[in-house]
Amino acid sequence: MVKDSKQEVLPGTLSLLILKTLATLGPLHGYGIARRIEQVSGDLLELNQGTIYPALLKLEQMRWIRTKWSTSENNRRAKYYSLTAAGKKQLAKEEEEWHRTSAIVTRFLTPSEE
Repeated sequence: MVKDSKQEVLPGTLSLLILKTLATLGPLHGYGIARRIEQVSGDLLELNQGTIYPALLKLEQMRWIRTKWSTSENNRRAKYYSLTAAGKKQLAKEEEEWHRTSAIVTRFLTPSEE
């Protein structure tokens, strides 16, 4: 195993990470969302444009996020994403589901005390 290899985001978790990032930091452009997820992961996750933008489009189509064009910190026009009320509800559901799923997996990985 290569020590410095980056981990791919598990299928189904990217939506949760994006929604949580927007809930925590407020409106961000796609590049900012990707860099923040990488930062919080301790640079163990790597997101590229082919990963982040399709996920953002899907979340927008689900009406969990909305977009607005604005000027970025380096004076470029950028699309900013923000959480909708439906997105906040979905985030709560996804967090609950993640905790439930990870608890189940932990049962398999932890030696039983029987």
